[in-house]
Amino acid sequence: MVQAIQSISKRLNERRQRLGISCSVLAKRTGISLRSVQRILSGEETNPGFTTVASLAHVLGVGVRFNDEVDVRTIRRRQAERKAERILAIVQGSSALEAQALSRETIRDLREKTIHELLAGSDRKLWAD
Repeated sequence: MVQAIQSISKRLNERRQRLGISCSVLAKRTGISLRSVQRILSGEETNPGFTTVASLAHVLGVGVRFNDEVDVRTIRRRQAERKAERILAIVQGSSALEAQALSRETIRDLREKTIHELLAGSDRKLWAD
């Protein structure tokens, strides 16, 4: 995350320089303190806050976009896999207590069945902890 902030800071500062706007003018136009503007644009500030960055971007004529990095199906599948692993860990723990160990094939089949059921079921069930 720090790398992303530093990349954004660098981009905004380069834009500021190309426009020929001083940090003090930028501070006045955004309502952000001069020292904060300097810290953000230098990359020194690692957690500037979205509103602050959006204000700087707006004044500098830079759009703020959110691009999908990973498709929805992949994210849902990963969540289902994580949740299935947690559920199976509980099942395996219970089986071990009862001295009924599960075979690897059974575990694999249960995992795939659980993933399928989570993806086919309600979103609430998929995302609930």
